[in-house]
Amino acid sequence: MRVVICDDSTLFRKGLALLLGAVGVEVAAQARDVAELWAHLAAHQVDAAILDVRMPPTFTDEGLAAAIELRERYPQVGVLVLSTYAEGAYAARLLEAGGRGVGYLLKDRVDDAAALRAALERIASGGAVVDPEIVSMLLQLRHEETTVNKLTDRERDVLRLMAEGRSNAAIARTLFLGTKTVEAHIAAVLTKLGLSPAADDNRRVLAVLTWLRMEGADVRTRRDR
Repeated sequence: MRVVICDDSTLFRKGLALLLGAVGVEVAAQARDVAELWAHLAAHQVDAAILDVRMPPTFTDEGLAAAIELRERYPQVGVLVLSTYAEGAYAARLLEAGGRGVGYLLKDRVDDAAALRAALERIASGGAVVDPEIVSMLLQLRHEETTVNKLTDRERDVLRLMAEGRSNAAIARTLFLGTKTVEAHIAAVLTKLGLSPAADDNRRVLAVLTWLRMEGADVRTRRDR
């Protein structure tokens, strides 16, 4: 696993590099801004890029914009966006741009090196990982009648854990359910979201993306009012 880190904080970059090195992740390069990121990506072959959502010069959404562009320019490279604050609309923008191989986590989650490596591996293999606080916030923000409201409370719990990148076995352990029961709930979620089987689609990713797209649209509507 080889990654590039893009963050304007030298202290955070170096600390994250040490943390990743301890679990066998090679940090191929470190960038202070988006311009350096593009230079490093041109020079190094990496599995994933880790970006801060707020970058110079305006410290608004430069990192997020770069992450979205990165998925277009380097579709084989997974993208993990880190943020100091829970910003559901930003997470929704990232997943709307391409639900495969992306992740959005809060910076205070990255102190667990093993969990961070596991998240990077899921992202590099085409999965999606969303911070549980972001997931919870988006669930609470959605009140209007949408497709997601057709889900039962238990199906929502399962979808929330799917958004966190959990496997069926992990979901079963967390919810104290049998694996077969979890599989039945996931099948119900996929059916209610109108996701029919397709050979080339990861329906788990599409389920999370469908839900976050609805949530993100509502977040933007509220923000614009």
